Amino acid sequence: MSDFLASVERRAFRQATYAIRDEEGALDIVQDSMMKLAEKYGDRPAEEFPMLFQRILQNGIRDHHRRHKVRSLWTTLFSALSPKDEEDFDLLESLAVENTSKLAGTPDGRLEQAQVLALIESEIRKLPPRQREAFLMRYWEEMDVAETALAMGCSEGSVKTHCSRATHALATALKAKGVSL
Repeated sequence: MSDFLASVERRAFRQATYAIRDEEGALDIVQDSMMKLAEKYGDRPAEEFPMLFQRILQNGIRDHHRRHKVRSLWTTLFSALSPKDEEDFDLLESLAVENTSKLAGTPDGRLEQAQVLALIESEIRKLPPRQREAFLMRYWEEMDVAETALAMGCSEGSVKTHCSRATHALATALKAKGVSL
Protein backbone atom coordinates (compact mmCIF):
# COMPACT_ATOMS: atom_id res chain seq x y z
CA MET A 1 0.00 0.00 0.00
CA SER A 2 2.72 2.49 0.94
CA ASP A 3 4.65 1.81 -2.29
CA PHE A 4 1.52 2.48 -4.33
CA LEU A 5 0.75 5.70 -2.45
CA ALA A 6 4.34 6.91 -2.83
CA SER A 7 4.19 6.24 -6.55
CA VAL A 8 0.99 8.23 -7.16
CA GLU A 9 1.25 11.10 -4.70
CA ARG A 10 2.90 13.62 -7.04
CA ARG A 11 0.63 12.91 -10.01
CA ALA A 12 -2.45 12.94 -7.79
CA PHE A 13 -1.39 16.28 -6.32
CA ARG A 14 -0.87 17.75 -9.79
CA GLN A 15 -4.23 16.39 -10.95
CA ALA A 16 -6.04 17.83 -7.93
CA THR A 17 -4.22 21.15 -8.30
CA TYR A 18 -5.33 21.43 -11.92
CA ALA A 19 -8.88 20.58 -10.97
CA ILE A 20 -9.37 23.00 -8.06
CA ARG A 21 -6.60 25.56 -8.70
CA ASP A 22 -5.65 25.68 -5.03
CA GLU A 23 -2.44 24.05 -3.85
CA GLU A 24 -3.42 23.71 -0.18
CA GLY A 25 -6.88 22.37 -0.99
CA ALA A 26 -5.36 19.91 -3.47
CA LEU A 27 -2.96 18.65 -0.84
CA ASP A 28 -5.87 18.10 1.56
CA ILE A 29 -7.85 16.23 -1.09
CA VAL A 30 -4.92 13.95 -1.93
CA GLN A 31 -4.19 13.24 1.73
CA ASP A 32 -7.86 12.50 2.45
CA SER A 33 -8.03 10.23 -0.60
CA MET A 34 -4.96 8.32 0.53
CA MET A 35 -6.40 7.91 4.03
CA LYS A 36 -9.74 6.66 2.69
CA LEU A 37 -8.00 4.17 0.41
CA ALA A 38 -5.90 2.84 3.29
CA GLU A 39 -8.78 2.71 5.78
CA LYS A 40 -11.52 1.28 3.60
CA TYR A 41 -9.71 -0.68 0.91
CA GLY A 42 -6.39 -1.70 2.47
CA ASP A 43 -7.39 -5.36 2.39
CA ARG A 44 -8.01 -5.34 -1.38
CA PRO A 45 -5.50 -6.73 -3.90
CA ALA A 46 -2.84 -4.25 -5.05
CA GLU A 47 -4.14 -4.37 -8.65
CA GLU A 48 -7.33 -2.64 -7.55
CA PHE A 49 -5.57 0.30 -5.84
CA PRO A 50 -5.16 2.53 -8.95
CA MET A 51 -8.85 2.33 -9.87
CA LEU A 52 -10.08 2.75 -6.32
CA PHE A 53 -7.71 5.63 -5.65
CA GLN A 54 -8.71 7.49 -8.83
CA ARG A 55 -12.37 7.11 -7.96
CA ILE A 56 -11.80 8.35 -4.40
CA LEU A 57 -9.68 11.26 -5.66
CA GLN A 58 -12.28 12.32 -8.24
CA ASN A 59 -15.04 12.14 -5.63
CA GLY A 60 -12.92 14.31 -3.33
CA ILE A 61 -12.47 16.87 -6.10
CA ARG A 62 -16.22 16.89 -6.82
CA ASP A 63 -16.98 17.30 -3.11
CA HIS A 64 -14.58 20.23 -2.97
CA HIS A 65 -16.36 21.90 -5.91
CA ARG A 66 -19.74 21.36 -4.25
CA ARG A 67 -18.56 22.87 -0.97
CA HIS A 68 -16.89 25.74 -2.81
CA LYS A 69 -20.09 26.45 -4.74
CA VAL A 70 -22.09 26.79 -1.51
CA ARG A 71 -19.43 28.93 0.14
CA SER A 72 -19.02 31.17 -2.89
CA LEU A 73 -22.76 31.85 -2.90
CA TRP A 74 -22.46 33.52 0.50
CA THR A 75 -19.16 35.15 -0.37
CA THR A 76 -20.70 36.63 -3.50
CA LEU A 77 -23.66 37.99 -1.60
CA PHE A 78 -21.43 39.77 0.90
CA SER A 79 -18.65 40.78 -1.49
CA ALA A 80 -20.57 43.83 -2.66
CA LEU A 81 -20.07 45.28 0.81
CA SER A 82 -16.28 45.07 0.77
CA PRO A 83 -13.51 45.68 -1.78
CA LYS A 84 -12.38 42.68 -3.80
CA ASP A 85 -9.07 41.09 -2.87
CA GLU A 86 -8.05 38.72 -5.62
CA GLU A 87 -4.92 36.66 -5.24
CA ASP A 88 -3.61 35.15 -8.44
CA PHE A 89 -2.37 31.61 -8.04
CA ASP A 90 0.34 30.69 -10.51
CA LEU A 91 0.47 26.92 -10.74
CA LEU A 92 3.44 26.99 -13.06
CA GLU A 93 5.68 28.52 -10.40
CA SER A 94 4.88 25.72 -7.99
CA LEU A 95 5.48 22.78 -10.31
CA ALA A 96 8.93 21.41 -11.01
CA VAL A 97 9.71 20.63 -14.62
CA GLU A 98 10.86 17.06 -15.08
CA ASN A 99 13.88 16.44 -17.25
CA THR A 100 12.59 13.98 -19.87
CA SER A 101 14.42 14.85 -23.05
CA LYS A 102 18.02 14.56 -24.21
CA LEU A 103 17.73 18.11 -25.53
CA ALA A 104 17.13 19.30 -21.97
CA GLY A 105 20.85 18.83 -21.25
CA THR A 106 21.62 22.19 -22.83
CA PRO A 107 20.49 25.51 -21.38
CA ASP A 108 18.53 26.48 -24.49
CA GLY A 109 16.99 22.99 -24.60
CA ARG A 110 15.90 23.27 -20.97
CA LEU A 111 14.41 26.69 -21.64
CA GLU A 112 12.53 25.45 -24.70
CA GLN A 113 11.27 22.40 -22.83
CA ALA A 114 10.12 24.53 -19.89
CA GLN A 115 8.31 26.93 -22.22
CA VAL A 116 6.54 24.13 -24.09
CA LEU A 117 5.58 22.42 -20.83
CA ALA A 118 4.26 25.72 -19.47
CA LEU A 119 2.13 26.18 -22.59
CA ILE A 120 0.77 22.63 -22.37
CA GLU A 121 -0.06 22.99 -18.67
CA SER A 122 -1.70 26.34 -19.33
CA GLU A 123 -3.88 24.84 -22.05
CA ILE A 124 -4.75 21.81 -19.89
CA ARG A 125 -6.05 24.16 -17.21
CA LYS A 126 -8.36 25.76 -19.80
CA LEU A 127 -10.04 22.46 -20.74
CA PRO A 128 -13.56 21.78 -19.46
CA PRO A 129 -13.46 19.71 -16.23
CA ARG A 130 -14.61 16.37 -17.70
CA GLN A 131 -12.23 16.65 -20.66
CA ARG A 132 -9.35 17.56 -18.35
CA GLU A 133 -10.23 14.68 -16.02
CA ALA A 134 -10.35 12.13 -18.86
CA PHE A 135 -7.20 13.48 -20.49
CA LEU A 136 -5.16 13.38 -17.26
CA MET A 137 -6.31 9.88 -16.36
CA ARG A 138 -5.72 8.45 -19.83
CA TYR A 139 -2.45 10.13 -20.77
CA TRP A 140 -0.78 11.15 -17.50
CA GLU A 141 -2.00 8.34 -15.30
CA GLU A 142 -1.79 5.90 -18.25
CA MET A 143 -5.11 4.28 -17.40
CA ASP A 144 -6.93 2.41 -20.12
CA VAL A 145 -10.37 3.42 -21.40
CA ALA A 146 -12.26 0.95 -19.20
CA GLU A 147 -10.42 2.00 -16.03
CA THR A 148 -10.96 5.68 -16.82
CA ALA A 149 -14.66 5.11 -17.48
CA LEU A 150 -15.04 3.28 -14.20
CA ALA A 151 -13.16 5.99 -12.28
CA MET A 152 -15.17 8.79 -13.92
CA GLY A 153 -18.49 6.98 -13.60
CA CYS A 154 -19.33 7.19 -17.30
CA SER A 155 -19.28 5.00 -20.41
CA GLU A 156 -16.16 4.11 -22.36
CA GLY A 157 -17.57 6.03 -25.31
CA SER A 158 -17.80 9.16 -23.18
CA VAL A 159 -14.17 8.75 -22.14
CA LYS A 160 -13.11 8.44 -25.78
CA THR A 161 -15.14 11.51 -26.70
CA HIS A 162 -13.73 13.59 -23.84
CA CYS A 163 -10.16 12.52 -24.67
CA SER A 164 -10.61 13.19 -28.36
CA ARG A 165 -12.03 16.65 -27.74
CA ALA A 166 -9.28 17.42 -25.23
CA THR A 167 -6.46 16.37 -27.55
CA HIS A 168 -7.96 18.29 -30.47
CA ALA A 169 -8.39 21.40 -28.31
CA LEU A 170 -4.82 21.13 -27.03
CA ALA A 171 -3.40 20.52 -30.50
CA THR A 172 -5.31 23.49 -31.94
CA ALA A 173 -4.28 25.81 -29.10
CA LEU A 174 -0.63 24.76 -29.27
CA LYS A 175 -0.53 25.00 -33.07
CA ALA A 176 -1.95 28.54 -32.83
CA LYS A 177 0.97 29.39 -30.54
CA GLY A 178 3.50 27.90 -32.96
CA VAL A 179 4.19 24.68 -31.07
CA SER A 180 4.36 21.39 -32.95
CA LEU A 181 5.06 18.20 -31.07
